[in-house]
Amino acid sequence: CGPAYSYLQQRPPFCLHVTCMLLLHLGSSFSNRVVVPLLRERHFKFRGGLLPCFYAHYNVTWCNERAVEVPLGRWYLQQAATEPGRVLVVGHVLGHYGNHDHAVLDKYETAARVINEDITTWQTEERFDLILSISTFEHIGFDDDAAGGSADKILAAIAACRKLLNPQGRLAITVPLGYNPDLDRLIECNALGEDRGWFLLRHGPREWKEVARHQAMGTPFGRPFPFANGLLVAEFDASD
Repeated sequence: CGPAYSYLQQRPPFCLHVTCMLLLHLGSSFSNRVVVPLLRERHFKFRGGLLPCFYAHYNVTWCNERAVEVPLGRWYLQQAATEPGRVLVVGHVLGHYGNHDHAVLDKYETAARVINEDITTWQTEERFDLILSISTFEHIGFDDDAAGGSADKILAAIAACRKLLNPQGRLAITVPLGYNPDLDRLIECNALGEDRGWFLLRHGPREWKEVARHQAMGTPFGRPFPFANGLLVAEFDASD
């Protein structure tokens, strides 16, 4: 498998685009059997630690931002170290890559333990130690059926999540840069309202590095590599 392995490790961005699209068309079974076993294990640094990149056949994670988002999501769940009932996930993403006991809120996707509600209008007496969202907030008001500007809807969703936190709880989200112009402007103008933030920049097909804010700003979506080339990991504390 030498030539094939070399191709998968070193192919240029255009070839990576074509390969990803072809594998999405061929289906997850082919990707899982043929591609994933050829990929070299990689890690990325986050907040002083080292996390493994995640390769899965579903959504060909090895050629997009899920390679780092899934480990980030799992890291937050481990850090929470709390009862499943004290964790809420907004957006049904992690459920595609393993079984979890926590509740999931998703306006559209249907699955076990998924509540089909809009976070901005959902009513509950529960309060959470962790609310986690993986690549979901960039879609709010942008490519869903919501009317009006995306920025206001995103800020409303963040405010709604913060109100559902316990006093020491936190909201953690990952969003791709360059996908939603309204969201990008909020980030660039420091108007998103995060209490803490970290940026990851893609330096190769499966190479991600933590960088400063100014290094990540302006990163386009979809080039030079398929899908996200930059990510923001943002944390928000509970509302006062």
